Amino acid sequence: MKCPFCRTDNDRVIDSRASDDGFAIRRRRECSNCRRRYTTYERLEEINMKVVKKDGGRVPFDREKIKHGLERACWKRPVTDMQIEDVVTAIENDIYSTFEAEVDSRQLGELVMQHLRDLDEVAFVRFASVYREFKDVTDFVNELQPMLAEKNRRPK
Repeated sequence: MKCPFCRTDNDRVIDSRASDDGFAIRRRRECSNCRRRYTTYERLEEINMKVVKKDGGRVPFDREKIKHGLERACWKRPVTDMQIEDVVTAIENDIYSTFEAEVDSRQLGELVMQHLRDLDEVAFVRFASVYREFKDVTDFVNELQPMLAEKNRRPK
């Protein structure tokens, strides 16, 4: 590692620890030449996950698209930005741990709905109505019936 100040390739690591997000190693270094300190981050090289669309096309996985969809579904709901970020991270972790290099858009949508159902039921129905392309109120009722049946089975 070259020192960003004097460009000498001679430093030592003073401290190493996991970063706040848990996906990197934070290293505190000191240059042996100029004695200045600086921080570096070591990250795993990410797999270029692809999403296979309905038409067969492949696009790079984009966590921001997932986040944007969740934000729209949760609009004016009692869901914080941090909760949305946590759900996006959980979805991303599920994708990278379950799939090798490609994920089908249908599987991705179902995964998003599964996480959203646990976060907020109204947001879940909003997302499902767009994702599953509801045509009329019957589609809403059909989607809600399993949720209502589950709610009635829970002890009060």
